[in-house]
Amino acid sequence: QLVESGGGSVQTGGSLRLSCVVSGLSFERYAIGWFRRGAGREREGVSSISSSDGTRWYKDSVKGRFTISSDDAKRTVYLQMNRLTPEDTAVYYCAAGPPHTVVYGNVVAHEYDFWGQETLVTVSS
Repeated sequence: QLVESGGGSVQTGGSLRLSCVVSGLSFERYAIGWFRRGAGREREGVSSISSSDGTRWYKDSVKGRFTISSDDAKRTVYLQMNRLTPEDTAVYYCAAGPPHTVVYGNVVAHEYDFWGQETLVTVSS
């Protein structure tokens, strides 16, 4: 089970931190990724972290603004989102999938098997 929290509404340039608590899975065997779906857009990978070695991947448009981290003791993955823009407005999801997606930069939805519910992020201009 994956449970997201931390969504909300901010103005352009603001920050939010999303959390994903993982239970019922061998945390260290999976990559935990963040995906989003904006209005009229496909679900896309935003960032992912391999829990076993900390390898990270970011979508180009969020590099330098978003930071993914993992607290293994809490079985929680965070997505710190800074300098948000209206283009970041979307429903965000966390998901668990194979670590090779992070290594090869293939963070796509169909590779991830376990999904949480959604959390909405709205950035106003």
